[in-house]
Amino acid sequence: MLNFSMIDLVRRNGKKIDKNIRGELVNFYRPFRYIPCFLQSSIERVRKKTKKLPVVIKFDPDSFAHGLNDVKETKCRSLREFPSISCCSAKLSVKKMEHLIKNCNHIQKVYLDRKVTTLLDTASPAINSNVLKDNGLTGEGVTIGVIDTGIHPHDDLQGRIVGFKDFVNDKSDPYDDNGHGTHCAGDAAGNGLLSNEQYQAPASQANLVGVKVLDKMGAGSLSTVIEGIEWCIQHQSEYNINILSLSLGSDAVTPAEDDPVVNAAEVAWDNGMVVCVAAGNSGPGEQTIASPGISPKVITVGAADDNNTVDRSDDSVADFSSRGPTIDGLIKPDLLTPGVDIISLRAPKSFLDKTNKAARVDTHYISLSGTSMATPICAGVIAQLLQSDPNLTPDQVKERLLNACEDLGQSPHIQGAGYLNASNLIES
Repeated sequence: MLNFSMIDLVRRNGKKIDKNIRGELVNFYRPFRYIPCFLQSSIERVRKKTKKLPVVIKFDPDSFAHGLNDVKETKCRSLREFPSISCCSAKLSVKKMEHLIKNCNHIQKVYLDRKVTTLLDTASPAINSNVLKDNGLTGEGVTIGVIDTGIHPHDDLQGRIVGFKDFVNDKSDPYDDNGHGTHCAGDAAGNGLLSNEQYQAPASQANLVGVKVLDKMGAGSLSTVIEGIEWCIQHQSEYNINILSLSLGSDAVTPAEDDPVVNAAEVAWDNGMVVCVAAGNSGPGEQTIASPGISPKVITVGAADDNNTVDRSDDSVADFSSRGPTIDGLIKPDLLTPGVDIISLRAPKSFLDKTNKAARVDTHYISLSGTSMATPICAGVIAQLLQSDPNLTPDQVKERLLNACEDLGQSPHIQGAGYLNASNLIES
């Protein structure tokens, strides 16, 4: 007779298993409805060995090495280590996972390595970043890490992609087979070379580091995003990475302090990098802020619709922009920047380029919408600010930005502090 050992594991160790893993383990027995009782125990033993789950394992920080050794002893597949947040990822059979949960006292929690995607819905002058440029602030000497689908070496970025790391296909030269990351890089730092400066970003002289964590379809996993952030932390001084821009996310299913991607983003913040994260595109519903945008530390960016004018009087919150409160009840997003019909760099022959031909603008550009676009625009303004005062801490940068926002008359859970007006940074 089947003893439902996986159900028992969930009951006895619920606090050590996230709800996605609990769901997988409960559903482990769904096929058994069609199996005769006298065969179920034998099939359960086989199924435990053959069914594998991608997981992220968080350890007690004081015993990370011991916990990691316990995982290594299982001879699991695809082990990756993230020491900055005391985590690792691996692909484990249900049997090995059961063994670790029962016997490894160093484990704090096991998470399903769930899917992460770009935050793209189906400019600069509007936020007055040109006022900063008129004062000589172009992001020169500042480096923005774009954690995304890669960066195509577009002429508008020529000579300024100073680093590139590919966690998807392990290529060494910059590329972007999706197109999302290239657009985001241009939103932050495109100089408008091929458009006579018509399509120019706030930080038109900033440097870029491309970190590819999402594939051709714009999808990835928690572990790959964590790995990308970890790499930026480890190579921060080598490339002088001042800012991270993350136009990606997943559904927030656990409190911020218990979310490993949030943990990684906050370690980067604590190491002196200003982290900008997209709020998500699940508006206008409430409580739709995506992870890692639920972090109380990072700058979570919502999207405004500037109606393709520089006149701020007709600006509004984009309908798709995610609303708060967060899963923890916090006010988010923190602020808004333009995110509707943003024209930026095109990555020729990429997935988005092929599937959005109508969105192409001239030969070298493409128009896209989403909090994905709003986030790097915010990162570009931060690069301008850091050029003017390189000694600002991430907390000080966030405070300066929030104070520079203008009220659109919406709830803080819709607009945060309001619509960023970069000219107020000069006045402050």
